[in-house]
Amino acid sequence: MRTWRDGDGTLTVGTAFGAEVGAGPGAAAGAREVPLRIAASYRARTRGLLGRDGIEGAMMLTPCGSVHTFRMRFPIDVAYLDRKFRVLAVRTMKPGRLGLPRLRARHVVEAEAGAMERWGVRPGVRVELKAAPATAPDTP
Repeated sequence: MRTWRDGDGTLTVGTAFGAEVGAGPGAAAGAREVPLRIAASYRARTRGLLGRDGIEGAMMLTPCGSVHTFRMRFPIDVAYLDRKFRVLAVRTMKPGRLGLPRLRARHVVEAEAGAMERWGVRPGVRVELKAAPATAPDTP
């Protein structure tokens, strides 16, 4: 099991491993990469998208099985992922709502409303999440 840290990363939708068996080498041709903000610490998960006017790309909350949109300023799309990054459900939530917990969900990806549909994120699709490599502080 992987340990996630707060930071930046990439969400990739439509990769070869998420394609049908025998899809061939061109299966990843339609892959879409989206900038991702990772919230793995308690503090970062609690803050989430609260107080923001929008987000470029998406935010992953991990571990997480449910979300709310109290004190949010904009509607969001929420994708619930299992341990293998397969999408269990996608919901659009207006501000001031409480989402139902998903028992098998391990991660949640949030984005502005309509983004998941544009990216091709739907139930059954497997996505790839990669954390950006940690950079070492400059030493003189």
